[in-house]
Amino acid sequence: MSSPARTGAPRLRVALFGSPAFALPSLEALHRHHELVLVVAQPDRRAGRGMRLQAPITIERARDLGIGTLQPSRLKGNDAFAAELAGLELDVAVTAAYGKILPAALLEVPRHGFLNVHASLLPKYRGAAPVQWALIQGERETGVTIMQTEAGLDTGPIRLQRRLPIPDGTDAGALLAALADVGAEALLEALALLAEGRLPCRAQDDAQASYAPMLTRSDGRIHWHDAAPAVVARHRGVAAWPGSHFLFGDQPVGVPALRASPAGSGAAEPGTVVQVGADGLLVACGEGTVLLEQVKPAGKRAMPARDWANGRSVGPGVRLG
Repeated sequence: MSSPARTGAPRLRVALFGSPAFALPSLEALHRHHELVLVVAQPDRRAGRGMRLQAPITIERARDLGIGTLQPSRLKGNDAFAAELAGLELDVAVTAAYGKILPAALLEVPRHGFLNVHASLLPKYRGAAPVQWALIQGERETGVTIMQTEAGLDTGPIRLQRRLPIPDGTDAGALLAALADVGAEALLEALALLAEGRLPCRAQDDAQASYAPMLTRSDGRIHWHDAAPAVVARHRGVAAWPGSHFLFGDQPVGVPALRASPAGSGAAEPGTVVQVGADGLLVACGEGTVLLEQVKPAGKRAMPARDWANGRSVGPGVRLG
């Protein structure tokens, strides 16, 4: 992060709104190079086997660093929160995967408003899951946009963008982590330019916009009628959550590991098992085949796909849902 931290660059008073791990690199960068006076995140949630209340990772890190934290359950109509934010006399506030819509009145509180670290090259993939949908759609490149937040959904002016090629085989978790680092670097550069009055500002082209809604469990279901590369692309996009699955009977069977295969690319109906071998389960797609290397039946651990198939008399000609 050498370029944004220029010698003599002004230190700004900043608040960070962010909840998950994606926001951590931005938090660390702001703490090192600016005056980070507040971290705002979602309320604690129950998680884990014991369903204990757990603070967002950004809150835990802020407490370690001695930074003030707030976790309002709502923002709209929350006059006490707005007053507390105003009392901080912020130069700017930053959002990074915060997970809540900011009321228009709140956007006016910091002197320079809010900047958002968004994990796509806007106007493509506006919404909650830009990394996942970029992978599902087979994109070869993505990036980060530092955007001026306004009332619409990721519709504000673009202040700065950085591009990132998507390596072959990268899944959503790995790509999100890489973009979090790129986002932190881009944020520091944007803040340095903002302090100097040189940060660009250009409107998005709404005609080029695409949307990336939050994933649902059904998004993880394998579309056997798709071509094999598209099946693999979806698998990479849903790897972190909800994961790939197919139906056997009426039961979902998870697929932790699959890959496209050049073998057995005949005219079998999509979803038909072509071969059961030592490497796994070869299944026909709309074009080509994929090899299921591991499966995870509901309530059980992941296992080699061959063992699952042998235990259920699944062989060539069996259709998977």
